[in-house]
Amino acid sequence: MIDGSDPAVSARRAQLDANLSGVRDRIAAACVAAGRDPGEVTLIAVTKTYPAGDVALLADLGVTDVGENRDQEAAAKAAELAAAGLDLRWHFVGRLQRNKCRSVVGYADVVHSVDSARLAVALAEAADRRGRTVQALVQVSLDGAAGRGGALAGAADPEHGLAAVTAAVAGAGSLRLAGLMAVAPPDWPPDRAFARLAEIAAAVRAEHPAATVLSAGMSGDLEAAVRHGATHVRIGSALLGMRPALR
Repeated sequence: MIDGSDPAVSARRAQLDANLSGVRDRIAAACVAAGRDPGEVTLIAVTKTYPAGDVALLADLGVTDVGENRDQEAAAKAAELAAAGLDLRWHFVGRLQRNKCRSVVGYADVVHSVDSARLAVALAEAADRRGRTVQALVQVSLDGAAGRGGALAGAADPEHGLAAVTAAVAGAGSLRLAGLMAVAPPDWPPDRAFARLAEIAAAVRAEHPAATVLSAGMSGDLEAAVRHGATHVRIGSALLGMRPALR
């Protein structure tokens, strides 16, 4: 899939290599500042709108955790790269509709955006039909704002309350409750957002000790996320460049 003799491919690889070095340096520096081992933090390359060729180049550079947020694009990209023989770990990081669960479990190893009990059930049923066990992260709403997704910490809501959603995931045989995911609200300082997430995660781990994954932090706020315990950071523009507008 990678044509090293093509000058454009070589130039893109060099660009990605430089960007990757910069991101890894940022992660390492954030870990040192927080007294953490950089090996505790997994870099997920979020490649939405970028071609499969970029994913192949990143894999050649050692990045094998890949995030996508739109099923149609992700399914095609995952199939193309699997056919090319690449062994990648796919993370579905976008809002997930129940009618997309059957497709998503065909390629995703980890789903970061389970935010309702009904979605947990639908995802579990789809995984069970595939004979797969999928790692699931419960997406947490840090500010309770409607429209951005996320389970509600402290709410007794049997559909969207965090306790109900984590219980639904943990009780599904074909899902494994791996931990939590969150996006910092746009009007919150990152430290406030990720400190709150760390508090919520500690409470969830008290009930579900194996739920140790904390997916938090993107290109603009990864340092704050690492400071507050992120185990996975989802990096797009800092790694791949500014995206074209989504159509």
